[in-house]
Amino acid sequence: MSYDTVADSYADQVRHALAEQPYLSGALALFVDSVRRSGGPVADMGCGPGQITAHLNELGIDSFGVDLSPQMIDVARRDHPGLRFEVGSITAPELPDASVGGLIAWQSLIHMPDEDVRVALEHFRRVLRPGGPVQLLFHAGNDSWVKTQGYGGHPMNVPVYRRQPHLVAGWLREAGFEVEAHMVLNPDSEFPQALLFARRAA
Repeated sequence: MSYDTVADSYADQVRHALAEQPYLSGALALFVDSVRRSGGPVADMGCGPGQITAHLNELGIDSFGVDLSPQMIDVARRDHPGLRFEVGSITAPELPDASVGGLIAWQSLIHMPDEDVRVALEHFRRVLRPGGPVQLLFHAGNDSWVKTQGYGGHPMNVPVYRRQPHLVAGWLREAGFEVEAHMVLNPDSEFPQALLFARRAA
């Protein structure tokens, strides 16, 4: 079972995430500054219910969302009418080469095995214009498990991967990105998060 079964519950859980986690708000503000210098639009890859896509648009950044889950896209369109949301895969995005000025992928890579993450990063480089920023957010660690109980108590069956920032940074470099910074949020918590800031090489 996928995120289709938990789309509404997940949307309720993340609705106020930016207000509750100031470091994430700050990271998004840095991303917005970079995009304003490079120009839009921004692709929100693995957008889920669309709250980040909507926030970027509220800040004046032309943004659209892509997600593999049709139900998530339905929720995003319902909650954020007038914005562009598409069903699609981040390992095979149907976007033209060099068509976006920025790309963000928050918690979009955590259910993908290593080889699929590396494929996704290659496509991220392909669709970004030279110099365009990319920001990744993912679980920090060294392990994996299968998530069987989802948001709102609904059953799920999806793998979850935690990775060290330096590992993903290396994959970004191999894909043709220049890594600018990375940090770990809430390092003492049960689920620390890693943020990576990079830019497509010219």
